[in-house]
Amino acid sequence: KLGRVLTGWVQRSFQSTQAATASQNTCAADDNKATSPVPKDCPVCSYNEWDPLEEVIVGRAENACVPPFSVEVKANTYEKYWGFYQKFGGQSFPKDHLKKAIAEIEEMCNILKKEGVIVKRPDPIDWSVKYKTPDFESTGLYAAMPRDILLVVGNEIIEAPMAWRARFFEYRAYRRIIKDYFNNGAKWTTAPKPTMADELYDQDYPIRSVEDRHELAAQGKFVTTEFEPCFDAADFIRAGKDIFVQRSQVTNYMGIEWMRRHLAPNYRVHIISFRDPNPMHIDATFNIIGPGLVLSNPDRPCHQIELFKKAGWTVIRPPLPLIPDDHPLWMSSKWLSMNVLMLDEKRVMVDANETSIQKMFENLGISTIKVNIRHANSLGGGFHCWTCDIRRRGTLQSYFD
Repeated sequence: KLGRVLTGWVQRSFQSTQAATASQNTCAADDNKATSPVPKDCPVCSYNEWDPLEEVIVGRAENACVPPFSVEVKANTYEKYWGFYQKFGGQSFPKDHLKKAIAEIEEMCNILKKEGVIVKRPDPIDWSVKYKTPDFESTGLYAAMPRDILLVVGNEIIEAPMAWRARFFEYRAYRRIIKDYFNNGAKWTTAPKPTMADELYDQDYPIRSVEDRHELAAQGKFVTTEFEPCFDAADFIRAGKDIFVQRSQVTNYMGIEWMRRHLAPNYRVHIISFRDPNPMHIDATFNIIGPGLVLSNPDRPCHQIELFKKAGWTVIRPPLPLIPDDHPLWMSSKWLSMNVLMLDEKRVMVDANETSIQKMFENLGISTIKVNIRHANSLGGGFHCWTCDIRRRGTLQSYFD
């Protein structure tokens, strides 16, 4: 009897699905917009970090707020700034500093436009508003770093789920732009949104010093658990068919596995790791700047560097950063000096103050476009972080076969 009931249910479901499909097809036939093919001139298409840049999203510093000092924020910031977070969490970053950062990014946008790049910006949002889910409450952070939340693979934009509670609703600032790209033919995927319940974080993560961080990272212990998938897009870096990712404080193995399955079989996702006491976002540690060319942070050596050398890649150790010790870096390290944006294989956007890395690029035959974003650096990113390349003129290739 149970078998007959199940058989009947399956038949009814199949018939219902067939009817719904037929109905949808009828509606689609009446709607030219629904049946129009994906346009050949899709505005989204990028396979790597160095093909000629045609369109980019640049973040906003407006209304940026200090995140509440929760366990995941503590695990990703240096102890010398913990008092700053405890005092100002949920409030604006220092107004004068923010004003200077805003002006720097505006100038950066102007220079990109002069270089022939189309620039899009996220919407300004009040990040001080407190929000609550069934699992936590928080205020927001900013929409300054589109690289953290958006990953473009071919003609697909992937929205990362994020791992900081202060960044749960960050996607809202980009929705207008992404809907426009979708309406013009791009694919649009949002990764599973985590609950960010307490179980996602090791509430007793034992950090008191940089030494603690080194020891924990060496043991493969991070503040995020494997309770549910989470990742920031900035932990991935692209080289055509091969995409490299690190397990970090904000990207767990479940998040990496979701991305691997989602992108298979056209792309290969490789996990690489570094001697890094605070792994969070790969592009100030390992920044691919051309076909067979990668900047590798000398303070955070890559454990799998032989993979690149055997493939014939040139591994470059960038010079030490020149940023002074007294400059506030609330959410980042000095190594933002290597967090550069390639406009093509022979043009790079680099910090105007970092003369030693400018010389390194010039010795490689790469012309430097110098821009000062020193105050914007304080919010946690360099040129690569502050941007998400939407369209680069190039094709999908393999650089490891």
